[in-house]
Amino acid sequence: MSLFKRIKNIVSKPAPAPVEKSILSLTAGDVCEVSLVTYQVTGRTQNRSRNAVVLTLQDGTDIRYLSIEERERTVYALYEAIDGRLDTFDEVPTTLELDDRAYHMEEHFSGLISANGKTPFMQGGDQHVWQYQSDDMKLLRVEWQDGRFMLYTGENVITADVRVLRGV
Repeated sequence: MSLFKRIKNIVSKPAPAPVEKSILSLTAGDVCEVSLVTYQVTGRTQNRSRNAVVLTLQDGTDIRYLSIEERERTVYALYEAIDGRLDTFDEVPTTLELDDRAYHMEEHFSGLISANGKTPFMQGGDQHVWQYQSDDMKLLRVEWQDGRFMLYTGENVITADVRVLRGV
């Protein structure tokens, strides 16, 4: 090793440490853990106006959806898709009954989303979302985009139950 290379190595700055991925920045190929179950992220939809992300998670053949919204604190909900349909976009009710459980609408919002990877809606665009909650704290989420409805049931997840295992 020459004298100049040694001096260069002494004077040069060390390489910056790799940036740790946050749960909001996960993309397809990353791995996370939710409620002690390890999932691979296969898709991601993002609504920038709400600072919200829905990750498509896969564990073997099981597919789940992790909704993450950063407000005063970060709010997580884990959903699974269910079969069902609604007739029209204009007539989504404020109360839905499903499997002998009444869900009451908490909020309705819309916005432009971007979609990457394997998601229920393969391209971005204008999406409407209705979020419901039952008296026993179960969640129901209804999404509409491009004439298609998707329905999901789920539960809130506490922050301690969500962590990034490996970012690509």
